[in-house]
Amino acid sequence: MPAPSTAVAESVDLLVALAHHDPHSFLGAHTPDDGSAGTIVRVFRPGASPPTIVVGKREIATVCTDERGLFEATIKRARSPISYLVRDAESGVAIADPYTFLPTVGELDTHLFAEGRHRRLGHVLGAHRRESNGVTGTAFVVWAPSARGVSVAGDFNGWDPRSLPMRTLGGSGLWELFVPGAQLGDRYKYAVHARNGSVVMHADPVAARTEVPPENASIVFEPTYEWHDDEWIAQRAAEPFARPMSIYEVHAGSWRLGLDWRALAHELADHVTDLGFTHVELLPVMEHPFAGSWGYQVTGFFASTARFGSPDDFRELVDIMHARGIGVILDWVPAHFPRDEWALARFDGTALYEHDDPRRGAHPDWGTLIFNYGRNEVRNFLLASAATWVRDFHVDALRVDAVASMLYLDYSRNPGEWIPNALGGREDFDAIELVRELNDVVAAEAPGTFAIAEESTAWSGVSRPVDEGGLGFRYKWNMGWMHDTLEYFSREAIYRRFHHHELTFSMVYAYSEHYVLPLSHDEVVHGKRSLLGRMPGDRWQQLANLRALYAYMWAHPGKKLLFMGGELAQEREWSHERSLDWELRDLPGHAGVESLVRDLNHLYRRERALWAGDDDPSAFAWLESNDADHNVYAFARFDPAGGRPVAFAVNLSPVPRYDYRLALPEPGEWEELLDTDSSYYGGSDVGNGGVVHADGDARNGQPCSARLALPPLGAVLLAPRRPPSA
Repeated sequence: MPAPSTAVAESVDLLVALAHHDPHSFLGAHTPDDGSAGTIVRVFRPGASPPTIVVGKREIATVCTDERGLFEATIKRARSPISYLVRDAESGVAIADPYTFLPTVGELDTHLFAEGRHRRLGHVLGAHRRESNGVTGTAFVVWAPSARGVSVAGDFNGWDPRSLPMRTLGGSGLWELFVPGAQLGDRYKYAVHARNGSVVMHADPVAARTEVPPENASIVFEPTYEWHDDEWIAQRAAEPFARPMSIYEVHAGSWRLGLDWRALAHELADHVTDLGFTHVELLPVMEHPFAGSWGYQVTGFFASTARFGSPDDFRELVDIMHARGIGVILDWVPAHFPRDEWALARFDGTALYEHDDPRRGAHPDWGTLIFNYGRNEVRNFLLASAATWVRDFHVDALRVDAVASMLYLDYSRNPGEWIPNALGGREDFDAIELVRELNDVVAAEAPGTFAIAEESTAWSGVSRPVDEGGLGFRYKWNMGWMHDTLEYFSREAIYRRFHHHELTFSMVYAYSEHYVLPLSHDEVVHGKRSLLGRMPGDRWQQLANLRALYAYMWAHPGKKLLFMGGELAQEREWSHERSLDWELRDLPGHAGVESLVRDLNHLYRRERALWAGDDDPSAFAWLESNDADHNVYAFARFDPAGGRPVAFAVNLSPVPRYDYRLALPEPGEWEELLDTDSSYYGGSDVGNGGVVHADGDARNGQPCSARLALPPLGAVLLAPRRPPSA
């Protein structure tokens, strides 16, 4: 074996140490250092037998020039640039040399990434099939600015972290390599050599597909799904908010155990269509390692979870929903990420995606890490993820989880455990900038799409446009309404009179934001009991209370959200480890609740007064807000376009109220649109025979009133006897 030169030995030292920043300058085809004729080809194959260089029909043996795995061959009278293959001695397969190709990332890409403005980052970083110089392969690109070296290892190189070192691209912090031998479906990871000497095998942060957990390698994937929802997309862009919104929240894995994306798509679409919901909202479908997190601790921000199929299978689910007239909302989690060593945590040996200081970078409640929102590349990573879901997966909205934890530097922290902002305050200016840009990016990348905030504080302007000083979300979950409503309904009827205005208080701030009224998964876990279980009284009263609760929510201003199982009057708390209790549909009381949800949805969609004025204070009027002694509430909803109003009245005591005088906004016959006490729903059939008559007896600021029966623990909805508006 000839003795290698000092320069060659030093390069091999760097390759062995996984610390070479520019392996292309050494490996591949080069002019000999001694100025002799021909071309020298260097191949690095640690622990392998000598490969063969194939030039046209010629095969040239290589010589081991460094026992650590360097092989060389000299090609005489070679054209420039030279075209050759490397035949592996063990497999006999000949492929193009990865170290003869130009970078697959352009200067514009690196510039936009450094500025945090690359909205199609997932099309550049990660693993992508490319053609370069007539050769098809996979381009791998990863961000690891503080790494000593990075290589890619996978099915295509026997998972050897030494054999495919990557190169850096200037000062961008990006590492890149085009690998002709990497095929669709190959698993891979990045071997990242940190400054402290450790080498960790990381999954690709921008992977388009992953292994099924608990395995965690990334997979080379390119989408091939052909969409069929052009009409839906066009309508969405033209009329994004001019429609009712009733959301069915779903945890994909436990709605019905054993379904993959395709099977779930058909069964869920049937169920949602039958019940009349307008949208489904899926708990995070982005890849996550721990099922018990329900998806809220994400490791794959660009990949749907492999538990239920491929990303194209998930695309088909979205397409099927659109074909059935159902919008798709995804929960998206930029507030934190888990500490798994193979994922984002200390990705290049430093606090890359997270803040280094635990007072900003570690979440005290969840044991997770917090993104560094002030770093351009991290902000770009998150914004590009959001853009990917609305643009490439065609989803209609993102529900952003845990926004409050992002906005406040002292969220869930004691004095001394947080760092004030530059003005000495508690607001996280970086996070504020991120969410504002998020809302602009989502709307720009897929017109008609939007974001919803789960924000639990009194932050002003969450759903106000950015150019008006708000955060730019289209809607905000009304957590105050949810808390006060469930607190009230959980009380025994005899005590409700002392808490009467827990239900009226929501109208004090109902128009301060664009609200979604959520009865979500968070309210039926961790010992809170199911919604049915929270209702007081015997089983008949529990079911009646639940029916009254649903009627109140569907009549109240704001969009609607009900977690799966609520329509079945689920008795047990939700568990991600089991299916919903579908057998409850065979019990009359539970079947009645499902029928009520169906009728409420169809009534809600038909009567414009129940949704068209959600953001208009003049489209609401109390008909009775102070009758605490009888536990009665009543209000009217109006259609801003002039269609017929709808009156809602509820009696939240177990005693029927006969001959109750109810204020109404106009005279004449009012038809009874719905009575939750109907025997069809499992009630006692205290009702009004389908119609009440309003006369000129003014009451509570309204010109008319009518005598009617209010059923026990029941609600009625009324409308003037004329057709609803189109």
